[in-house]
Amino acid sequence: MKATAGAKRVQIGNLPAPSGSGRSRKRVGRGPGSGHGKTSTRGHKGQLSRSGSKRRSWFEGGQMPLQRRVPKRGFTNIFRREYQIVNLSALSRALERSEASAEKVVSPQRLKEMGLINKADLPVKILGDGEIKGTALVQANAFSKKAKEKIEAAGGKIEVIK
Repeated sequence: MKATAGAKRVQIGNLPAPSGSGRSRKRVGRGPGSGHGKTSTRGHKGQLSRSGSKRRSWFEGGQMPLQRRVPKRGFTNIFRREYQIVNLSALSRALERSEASAEKVVSPQRLKEMGLINKADLPVKILGDGEIKGTALVQANAFSKKAKEKIEAAGGKIEVIK
């Protein structure tokens, strides 16, 4: 049996709503005949019956709120330097993938190109997790003690940049 040109196929996107499923909205404050007159479904007296009443999610009915009951702890160090960290294992994998050259220079700009850091202008710290193969001049803002030892043991050099 062929479908006619004007007939519309019934699909999930164009199913008709079942009869009786559409419900009209509650019209409050429209007199006693509506069943929602007088107090307009708000009940009698109290905080929630008043106009403009809003209870905040953190409001605890007048009880001392949680954020005031819990003691303050610690402080924020305004001199903290946030580093982007790169492990030697990730650096070694990235160097293996890149083109082979005799003397490799790894700068923050190069680390960004390799996809190891997000921003070249933020400070970078090299950590000593993993091993590095081959010689490379690694430039970064900071190095861990292990990272220094491993890079120099592999025949590479480190350069601390500001």
